[in-house]
Parts: sequence; C-alpha cells; structure tokens
Amino acid sequence: MTVSHHIDRFHGLPIHEFTPDDTRPQPAAGAVAWRLSLEYGSEQDFGQLWQSFLRTVDPAGVRAVVIGPWWQDGYTSVRGTVEAVTAEAERLPALEALFLGEVTFDECEISWLEMDDVTPLLTAFPELRSLTVRGGTDLALEPVRHDRLTSLRFESGGLPATVVRAVAGSELPALERLDLWLGVDEYGGEATVDDLAPFLDGTRLPALRHLGLANSELQDEIAAALAHAPVVARLESLDLSMGVLSDEGATALLEGQPLTHLRSLDLHHHYLSDELQQRLRQALPGVELDLSEAELDDLDDEDDRYVSVAE
Repeated sequence: MTVSHHIDRFHGLPIHEFTPDDTRPQPAAGAVAWRLSLEYGSEQDFGQLWQSFLRTVDPAGVRAVVIGPWWQDGYTSVRGTVEAVTAEAERLPALEALFLGEVTFDECEISWLEMDDVTPLLTAFPELRSLTVRGGTDLALEPVRHDRLTSLRFESGGLPATVVRAVAGSELPALERLDLWLGVDEYGGEATVDDLAPFLDGTRLPALRHLGLANSELQDEIAAALAHAPVVARLESLDLSMGVLSDEGATALLEGQPLTHLRSLDLHHHYLSDELQQRLRQALPGVELDLSEAELDDLDDEDDRYVSVAE
C-alpha cells in the first residue's frame, strides 16, 4: 500500500483547495478545511502562498488547515513552512486542526519528505485540537504540555524513536486519540517496544480512548505487550494494522486480557492463518473487526513479510 489519494475531509470539514487570485466567491473561513499546496515549478514559495491566503481569507475564522507539497521544485525541508505558519499564529485564534504533509506518493514518497521539528506547531497554537504529521525523515519533537489537543497522529514509513519518546514524555491530559505509524528500521523507524511502555501502562494520557500502534515490523511484540497492558481496559478502539502481525501476535491477544469491550479492532494487512482469523471472529463477536488484506501467500516466510507503508 502507498498513500495514493488525497483526503476529502478533515476535522469533519470538506477540503477546499486555496488558489491565489481565484476570483470566485470563497467559502466562509470556518466552513471548510483549507488546503494549501504548491504545484511543481511554482513561481512563489510557500511563505508567499501563506501570506496570500491570510490576505484573502479571514484568518480569525479559520478552523482547519491542510498543508500539501511545500516545495517549488526539488524536495526541501518543511522548516520554512512551519516557521511561516507559526509566525502568524496570533492571527489564527480559532485554528483547531492542522495536517502537515498531506502528500501522495506521486508527489513525494512518504520517506522522502524532508521534515523538521514540529514542536512549534503545538506551542504556537494552544487551542489546537488535532495535529496530523506525515513523513519521518529528520522529524523531531520535544516533550510539551498541551491542554487542548485531543488527537495526535504521525504517519511515517519510519518514525524516529526520539519522536515516540517525546510523545511519551509530553503532558497531554485531553488526548483521546493517538496514532503512530512506526515503520521500518531502514527508513528510521528504530523505536522499540520499551519505547512504547509509557503508552501501555495506563499512567499517561488519562483521556485516551483510541490507540494505534501500526505499520510496524514489531507488530507481534506490540500485540504481546498489549495483551496485558493496563491501558487496554479503557480503550474503545485499537489499531494494530498495516504491519507484519502473524499468528504469534494474534494468539497473544487471544490469551491475554479480554478485548470484548472494544468497539473496534483494526488488524487489516496481516499475516494470519485462516484458523486464527476464525478464532478472532469467534472470540470477539460484538467487536467491529477488520481482517481485510490478508497476506496469505507469505504466511510461512517471515523474510517476505512487509509493512504497508515504508518508502
């Protein structure tokens, strides 16, 4: 799987592409999620596009922003884009949701995206409810306190362990949803199960109701850790999809604590035998269980197993 389609909604709002010098009537500032992106070879840089946006749309009413490709030709670091956005934070008091890097594979492979420190996005916008970041190369985050954030999502072919540890070390009392695409070591995804321990012991993230630890080479070990993790008892949904989950990990889940309280369990893209799939269905009759994308051809050869999103 690759990231092949742009989203059409974000933060419950329809996406609207901002186009400079568009003479057509614009939507109300808070009625849409505004997408800003540069076409290849654009004559203006992202900072100029951002200023045009702020002149055209009432920034005080903007609730959601989606940032696509930020480079004019060759791939460049997202640092300048983060600086441009955060420099105008006071003009965006209603901003609730931000997606940095809403880029498809034909625009740039996920692990070719040149990231940077995204901590300023959290410190500059204290009213932010949702932050999604796509890309892992040179991605950085410092531990922060943010009292309003309810959703945090990192999509990556290789999520740096330093970012995982920074999330674990942050104070996020309102966070209800956490999704981490952990990725593979080849693309910088070197986090270990020990790095995930602060999310599992139930002492951090008191409002957490959804946990996604997905797209991992360590999916079996993660499943085994979750089988007895205190946090699971208060979750409504769990996502262990997109990785190399096998019968070993699924058996650990079945032999661990009850999962029947979950509303949903996402295991799509997996390496589970028909027998284990059936056992899961029988054990979790009231749970919305996603067992799609079964990679049955590679059940017996671990070397041929792969995560959904890497390069």
